[in-house]
Amino acid sequence: MLGPIDYTILIVYTLFVLGIGFALKRYMKTSTDFFLSGRSIPAWIAALAFVSANLGALEVIGMGASGAKYGMMTCHFYWLGAVAAMVFVGVFMMPFYYGSKARSVPEYLKLRFDEKTRGLNAISFAVMTIFQSGMSMYVLAKMMQLLLGWDFNVSLFVSAAVVLVYLTLGGLTSAIYNEVLQFFLIALGFLPLVFLGLYEVGGWTGLKIKLAEHAASQGYHANAWTSVWSNMGDATQNPMHIEWFGMVVGLGFVLAFGYWCTDFLVVQRAMAAESMSAARRTPVIATIPKILIPAIVIIPGMIALVAKPYQAVFPHGAPPKAGEIMTSKLPPPSLGLIPPKVEASTETVDGKRTTVYRYKADKEGKIELDYDMAIPMMLVQYFPTGLLGLGLTALMASFMSGMAGNVTAFNTVWTYDIYQSYIAPKRSDTHYLWMGRMATVFGILVSIGAAYVAAQFNNIMDFIQLVFGFVNAPLFATFLLGMFWKRTTGHGAFFGLLAGTCASALHTALTGPTGHWLANWTTIEPLRVYGSDMAQNFWMAIYAWTTCFVVTIVISLLTKRKKTDDELRGLVYSLTDRFAGDDHLRWFAKPAALAVIMITITVVLNIIFW
Repeated sequence: MLGPIDYTILIVYTLFVLGIGFALKRYMKTSTDFFLSGRSIPAWIAALAFVSANLGALEVIGMGASGAKYGMMTCHFYWLGAVAAMVFVGVFMMPFYYGSKARSVPEYLKLRFDEKTRGLNAISFAVMTIFQSGMSMYVLAKMMQLLLGWDFNVSLFVSAAVVLVYLTLGGLTSAIYNEVLQFFLIALGFLPLVFLGLYEVGGWTGLKIKLAEHAASQGYHANAWTSVWSNMGDATQNPMHIEWFGMVVGLGFVLAFGYWCTDFLVVQRAMAAESMSAARRTPVIATIPKILIPAIVIIPGMIALVAKPYQAVFPHGAPPKAGEIMTSKLPPPSLGLIPPKVEASTETVDGKRTTVYRYKADKEGKIELDYDMAIPMMLVQYFPTGLLGLGLTALMASFMSGMAGNVTAFNTVWTYDIYQSYIAPKRSDTHYLWMGRMATVFGILVSIGAAYVAAQFNNIMDFIQLVFGFVNAPLFATFLLGMFWKRTTGHGAFFGLLAGTCASALHTALTGPTGHWLANWTTIEPLRVYGSDMAQNFWMAIYAWTTCFVVTIVISLLTKRKKTDDELRGLVYSLTDRFAGDDHLRWFAKPAALAVIMITITVVLNIIFW
């Protein structure tokens, strides 16, 4: 139960982030100031923003949910699916992004290929950011409803209004400094949760014993929830139902590099750095906190799966509330703190219209668990008054950061790559600054609609990886060929990207995991049945990347390259001079040396938790 001090912490945080927006408003004089922070952000701040842009609802809630659902295998999203890709974008790709003076990833595609390739990516990326922003809004509103008893719709619109105000005033700079604040809030708010949770279950040894019992009850090896590699020889031997090849290629190569190297949401933070050297160091420095984040987001989810609940699963008596009815009982205690997914409907009961809550079940009648509530329920379980306010504020910060990061990426791509290119070219800079603010309003309004779509999934990581498979997986093949093969043509890039996206859609339509939500919409028997949504996502990414890669090569060989070597200088690796601006740095601060250190640490962690 929240006390006055908890509400005070929430209110102070909200006022603080609004204050940042008002304080930065006077510096937003040009569109470059609004969309790229005037390219003046120091490397360490850009690095924290770089990793924090990915530390929104997707990471905090989604990774906690995946920790409960898949165990330590979720660490692959960091130690396999992040560090190497972050190093690659810093050492190899930032010289092209920053050196080309492109204002966005789609604009780089125009410089390297042509206008149609830029347009296709701009539209698909804009749609993706809206879905991601809506996901953050949905989970925040649901958390407010179940933990605080607030109305879902009111929570949704209030949180959207706060983000709208500080982004409209301070643009990307406001988002970056709030992301840095959010990073420290997450660390301070979640570290106590890890210690208290581990103490309750008997430390790491006690957690392993309890998870071994849970694994055995599910028909898996005892270490299925506590190892990262040892059960991946066969897809049926681990809860993620993925074999090592699908994990390494699908996540470690396609999705990881596709996200960190081409997603403008994170690349935008590095592009805002004060110099080329700072831009290259930004992603590499960001790997330092990245490899440690699993300790504060994945372990709490694992604890939630086996913790013994001693509080009501639904705080504040919701659901049900007075005058409302629940049609079934709570799940057995063996499910730990993970509550069931609840659906509400208005029905006539005994002649009266009332709200009826039912647990959501799949086609076989099995109750679906709401894994996204793992972290919020841990907060309610273990945090006393005061500390609970800090934890909930950290959660709120992550949700708002997720919204803000996606909306800033959306308003930049919309203004520069869609509005300026196709709707209103050759307008004044003041006009585009105005349009950026209007795009912020529009993006948040559409995100609210996307928030309701997110309700269809019981794990937001499953949904977000599906979206990445459509957009980032084929895009990475386009970038890889464009940056390292000068023969790649604009026609090849466009049709390859289109073919890769279509391959994602076709794979999603013709395959499905057990109990997949698409099964309710069609009677078509899937060509391949995967053991989980995540396994389907990884293989979809592989098919999308391969299709784009092959089609791009074939069409490039059949078409003529229109851009000369001089036009491609600074855009293609073989035609670009090596960057020497890091010579003044000490050896351990240089991107390449730091990259080797961080990859070595990552390999050691994989061995320890093998």
